[in-house]
Amino acid sequence: MNLFKTTLGLSLGLTLALPLAAAKPDPATEAMMKKSDCFTCHSVAKKIVGPAYKDVAKKYKSDPKALAMLVDKVKKGGSGHWGQVPMAAHPNLKDEDVKAMVTWVLAQK
Repeated sequence: MNLFKTTLGLSLGLTLALPLAAAKPDPATEAMMKKSDCFTCHSVAKKIVGPAYKDVAKKYKSDPKALAMLVDKVKKGGSGHWGQVPMAAHPNLKDEDVKAMVTWVLAQK
Protein backbone atom coordinates (compact mmCIF):
# COMPACT_ATOMS: atom_id res chain seq x y z
CA MET A 1 0.00 0.00 0.00
CA ASN A 2 2.82 2.44 0.85
CA LEU A 3 4.55 1.65 -2.45
CA PHE A 4 1.29 2.36 -4.28
CA LYS A 5 0.87 5.71 -2.53
CA THR A 6 4.49 6.64 -3.17
CA THR A 7 4.25 5.70 -6.84
CA LEU A 8 0.97 7.55 -7.24
CA GLY A 9 2.37 10.61 -5.48
CA LEU A 10 5.50 10.65 -7.64
CA SER A 11 3.47 10.19 -10.82
CA LEU A 12 1.12 13.00 -9.91
CA GLY A 13 4.00 15.26 -8.91
CA LEU A 14 5.83 14.65 -12.18
CA THR A 15 2.66 15.17 -14.19
CA LEU A 16 2.11 18.53 -12.54
CA ALA A 17 5.76 19.56 -12.82
CA LEU A 18 6.24 18.68 -16.49
CA PRO A 19 4.38 21.70 -17.88
CA LEU A 20 6.58 23.98 -15.78
CA ALA A 21 9.79 22.24 -16.79
CA ALA A 22 8.77 22.22 -20.45
CA ALA A 23 7.65 25.85 -20.51
CA LYS A 24 9.12 27.65 -23.47
CA PRO A 25 9.61 31.38 -23.80
CA ASP A 26 6.65 33.00 -25.54
CA PRO A 27 7.61 34.86 -28.78
CA ALA A 28 4.86 37.47 -28.28
CA THR A 29 6.21 38.31 -24.83
CA GLU A 30 9.74 38.55 -26.21
CA ALA A 31 8.48 41.00 -28.84
CA MET A 32 6.76 43.05 -26.12
CA MET A 33 10.02 43.15 -24.17
CA LYS A 34 11.92 44.30 -27.24
CA LYS A 35 9.42 47.16 -27.67
CA SER A 36 10.07 48.13 -24.06
CA ASP A 37 13.58 48.97 -22.85
CA CYS A 38 14.39 45.52 -21.42
CA PHE A 39 17.03 44.60 -23.99
CA THR A 40 18.85 47.91 -23.50
CA CYS A 41 20.34 46.57 -20.27
CA HIS A 42 19.80 42.80 -20.54
CA SER A 43 20.38 40.02 -23.05
CA VAL A 44 19.44 36.37 -22.94
CA ALA A 45 22.93 34.93 -22.71
CA LYS A 46 25.36 37.56 -21.42
CA LYS A 47 25.52 40.43 -18.95
CA ILE A 48 25.24 43.91 -20.42
CA VAL A 49 24.39 46.44 -17.71
CA GLY A 50 22.08 44.06 -15.88
CA PRO A 51 22.35 40.28 -15.62
CA ALA A 52 21.70 37.89 -18.48
CA TYR A 53 18.20 36.47 -18.43
CA LYS A 54 19.62 32.93 -18.29
CA ASP A 55 21.50 33.87 -15.12
CA VAL A 56 18.33 35.30 -13.57
CA ALA A 57 16.42 32.11 -14.43
CA LYS A 58 19.18 29.96 -12.96
CA LYS A 59 19.43 32.01 -9.74
CA TYR A 60 15.68 31.87 -9.04
CA LYS A 61 14.96 28.39 -10.47
CA SER A 62 13.95 26.87 -7.13
CA ASP A 63 12.47 29.98 -5.53
CA PRO A 64 8.66 29.82 -5.36
CA LYS A 65 8.54 33.53 -4.47
CA ALA A 66 10.69 34.62 -7.42
CA LEU A 67 7.88 35.57 -9.79
CA ALA A 68 6.21 37.97 -7.36
CA MET A 69 9.53 39.39 -6.16
CA LEU A 70 10.80 40.02 -9.69
CA VAL A 71 7.51 41.55 -10.84
CA ASP A 72 7.81 43.96 -7.93
CA LYS A 73 11.46 44.67 -8.81
CA VAL A 74 10.58 45.47 -12.43
CA LYS A 75 7.73 47.77 -11.37
CA LYS A 76 9.64 49.58 -8.59
CA GLY A 77 13.26 49.26 -9.73
CA GLY A 78 16.10 48.79 -7.30
CA SER A 79 19.64 47.56 -6.84
CA GLY A 80 21.72 45.23 -4.75
CA HIS A 81 20.76 41.81 -6.11
CA TRP A 82 23.18 41.91 -9.06
CA GLY A 83 25.58 44.73 -8.20
CA GLN A 84 25.40 48.43 -7.54
CA VAL A 85 23.93 49.63 -10.85
CA PRO A 86 20.25 50.31 -10.16
CA MET A 87 17.51 48.97 -12.38
CA ALA A 88 15.11 51.67 -13.50
CA ALA A 89 11.52 51.46 -12.30
CA HIS A 90 8.80 50.64 -14.83
CA PRO A 91 5.63 51.82 -13.06
CA ASN A 92 3.75 52.43 -16.32
CA LEU A 93 3.87 48.82 -17.47
CA LYS A 94 0.68 46.83 -16.90
CA ASP A 95 0.93 44.26 -14.12
CA GLU A 96 -0.12 41.42 -16.45
CA ASP A 97 2.55 42.45 -18.98
CA VAL A 98 5.27 42.53 -16.32
CA LYS A 99 4.16 39.12 -15.06
CA ALA A 100 4.37 37.73 -18.62
CA MET A 101 7.82 39.29 -19.07
CA VAL A 102 9.16 37.87 -15.82
CA THR A 103 7.67 34.47 -16.65
CA TRP A 104 9.48 34.67 -20.00
CA VAL A 105 12.77 35.50 -18.23
CA LEU A 106 12.36 32.63 -15.77
CA ALA A 107 11.75 30.21 -18.68
CA GLN A 108 15.21 30.87 -20.14
CA LYS A 109 17.67 27.98 -20.05
